[in-house]
This record gives sequence, C-alpha cells and structure tokens, in this order.
Amino acid sequence: MYDLHCHVLPGIDDGARSLEEAIAMVTMSVDDGVKGLVVTPHVHPGRWDNTLTIIKDTLRQLREGLDQAELSMEILCAGEVRLTDDILTMVAGGEMPYYGEVDDYRILLLEFPHGHIIPGSENLVDWLLAQHIRPMIAHPERNKAVNRDPEAILPFVEKGCWLQLTANSVTGDFGAPAARTSSWLLDRDLATVVASDAHNTRYRTPRLSGAYETVVQQYGVTRADALFVARPAKLFEAAKVLSF
Repeated sequence: MYDLHCHVLPGIDDGARSLEEAIAMVTMSVDDGVKGLVVTPHVHPGRWDNTLTIIKDTLRQLREGLDQAELSMEILCAGEVRLTDDILTMVAGGEMPYYGEVDDYRILLLEFPHGHIIPGSENLVDWLLAQHIRPMIAHPERNKAVNRDPEAILPFVEKGCWLQLTANSVTGDFGAPAARTSSWLLDRDLATVVASDAHNTRYRTPRLSGAYETVVQQYGVTRADALFVARPAKLFEAAKVLSF
C-alpha cells in the first residue's frame, strides 16, 4: 500500500509535533504494511504558510532522522492546499506542492472547508483544469455539505476532479455521516484513492490496513488494490520528480 495523504512532517502544521513523533508515525506506517508515504502538510495562507521550499527542507530533516533511527521508508512530498483565491498566486509563483504529473496534468491535493462548499468553487476548478492542473479533492466525505447531499460533489467529478477518501471514514471511525458518505461514493465507484490523513500516533494514526480489509469485504480485492495500491503507486511515482 501507499499512503498519499498524511501530516508526518514535524512542526509545520497540526500534524506531528516533533521529530520523535514523526518517526513514531512512520514506524506505525511501516508496521501496517505501507511501502511509501507522501507527506502533505497543510498549505493555507494566513494559517499554515507552507511552500514547496519549506516542505522540502523539512522533509530533508525527517529523512535524516529516519536514517539515524535506521528506519527504511521511502517518503516523498506534496501538500494539502486549502481552496482560496491565493491558489492563483501560488500557481504563478512556482511554489505549489503538486504530487507531480499524470497524463499531462499536475495533480493537486485540494481541500474544501469542512462545513460547506464555497460558492464559485467550480469556477476555480475550471481555471485549474485549464492550466492542466487536476484537483484531487481531499476527504469530500467529511464535508458537511456533501454529508447532507452527496450529489453536491458530482459537478466536480464530472469536470474531472479526483476524490481521496480517508481510511477512518471508510472504517466508520470518523462517525456515521462520514461512513455513510464514503459508502455512497464507493458504491458508485467515484473514489480515486484512500489515504490515512494521519496527524498523530493517538487517534489519527497512519494505518490503512483496516480500511483495506473493509473495502475487500464490501467490494472485493480488485477494487481494494486499485484504491490502496495501483492508483496510489502511479501518483507516488509522479511525486518523485518534485520531492528531491
């Protein structure tokens, strides 16, 4: 398995608080059977002012810590970018932390606000796609507007956005609304990948195996391998270009 969304980089967002916690999170991921991680710190101007340069510098520190701990895990970087008007400036400035390029599109992990979908979001998505940037929407199943009406996400899928579900939503550990919406999306085969969105070693951990088994039981091994292995592996390979 490959985990494409986790907050393991220490001290630059609300994820790992220290190098020690980051190493502990990576250890948990290794023990869970994950082959590679893409760290995706929050990029939210005015709150988390991370750039590709900051992310790569912090990733180098984490890699050094893992080497000293003799812990083997291939770790790459991208970012979880909050949907704001600042995206236009970031694209122009060359500091956008994409996963990399797949099928001539740069892939951007795009986060909506948790409580709603901002009016005009479709226009920004249109602009991104026109720049050959494909949004992969982070955890749509946890958005309250999508919980109320799952069809609210369909216009974005129809435009060409991908969807990334959270493992704890799939297993039901993030509550009934997220579990219900995850099932709605999985029933219609609308999810692109499942990731951990891990933040710590306590209640938001970097474990994927439970969600993998849930998908196997409900939808079969082929679907599970697509969500946790094959598609993530393709994005993982793309992320190697920008992570060094």
